[in-house]
Amino acid sequence: MNVNSIVVLKLLLLSFWPCLVYSEGEHGRLLVNMTMVHNASALGAYCLDGSLPAYHLHRGYGAGANNWLLQFEGGGWCNDIKSCLDRAKSRRGSTRYMNKWEVFSGILSNNASFNPDFYNWNRVKIRYCDGASFAGDAEFYNGVKFSITCTHISFLQGQRIWQAIILDLLPKGLGHAKKALLSGCSAGGLATFLHCDNFTNYLPKNASVKCLSDAGFFLDERDLSLNHTIRSFYEDLITLQGVEPNLNQNCTSTLYYPHLCLFPQYALPFIRTPFFILNSAYDVYQFHHILVPPSSDPRGHWNHCRNNVTACNASQLSILQGFRKDMLQALRVFYYYSRGGGMYINSCFTHCQSETQNTWFAVDSPLIHKKTIAQTVGDWYFSRNVSKEIDSAYPCDTTCHNMI
Repeated sequence: MNVNSIVVLKLLLLSFWPCLVYSEGEHGRLLVNMTMVHNASALGAYCLDGSLPAYHLHRGYGAGANNWLLQFEGGGWCNDIKSCLDRAKSRRGSTRYMNKWEVFSGILSNNASFNPDFYNWNRVKIRYCDGASFAGDAEFYNGVKFSITCTHISFLQGQRIWQAIILDLLPKGLGHAKKALLSGCSAGGLATFLHCDNFTNYLPKNASVKCLSDAGFFLDERDLSLNHTIRSFYEDLITLQGVEPNLNQNCTSTLYYPHLCLFPQYALPFIRTPFFILNSAYDVYQFHHILVPPSSDPRGHWNHCRNNVTACNASQLSILQGFRKDMLQALRVFYYYSRGGGMYINSCFTHCQSETQNTWFAVDSPLIHKKTIAQTVGDWYFSRNVSKEIDSAYPCDTTCHNMI
């Protein structure tokens, strides 16, 4: 068989076998095809541009055949008409623009050497196309539908997308899960806080269900100019996308400002399901968008520090250390009093560490007390060991090979 014939055969296989995966590269690269949720329209669950939502499923086997890991995709938010219109024309707001094959690595890997505790589970990547961490439910803005060319963008329906995907997965085995882990990265990590208990409600009462947020502990912090930049952003997001009814009701009924319940630090005490928080104390997204957003540094005094932490001066490092201190303070009650909780707060200048192999579990992965992220998460999920790790402050950790 010549080379051209092999290529044609491979393309035919990929076309007719929607669940086919294949490996390439030195250690193998798992590619998983997209599954469209065709019944989503019955719930009115659409991406921003009106396309159907989707996920990627790689089946488990052996001892993991009845275990499920669901991973929310991240990718920021849209909090006004313009930003939602822009998202609708990209992979962040439409499955039409998404790659139909997704690489599964880190916590999604099927290789026992790279993902020792979850490699043989059913693993699902939930694609993100709503711009509100799967929590919005609005069709109108000020009573008027708004559109982009011929495509309506009145679909601010992340909550329905979440429900449609779960309902699609339940008859595929999720409804009989013995073990389950809901996880997510960045905006997907925030979605984990928002949907954790709801996820538990869908599953059998005797199932072991837990949740993990990776880089989703967005802090309610003032910026350099002492403005509540992120709080204002979230308030606009909640108002535009109709998020408030989908926030934790025990939280919203307790706080004078219910919108604050979008922040994990306020919602966390009300989550009943065992929870694990994976975050950098110097999360670069929060560094660049919450602590030092462009609006707070119009003259660019922080540009060098933002691009390379070793270029930060003493005053800038002091501010960064203060951010770390505030994050640990916000987690203090959880650290000391949560019985089923786990934690891995390291000091690497990074964002999202569970889906990337070199940070999740590799020879040169970040370590706290000689434990990788994967080891700590596994110890927590399976109750093998104490699983609350907090790193020393920068620059003490020499295992952070991915510094900015």
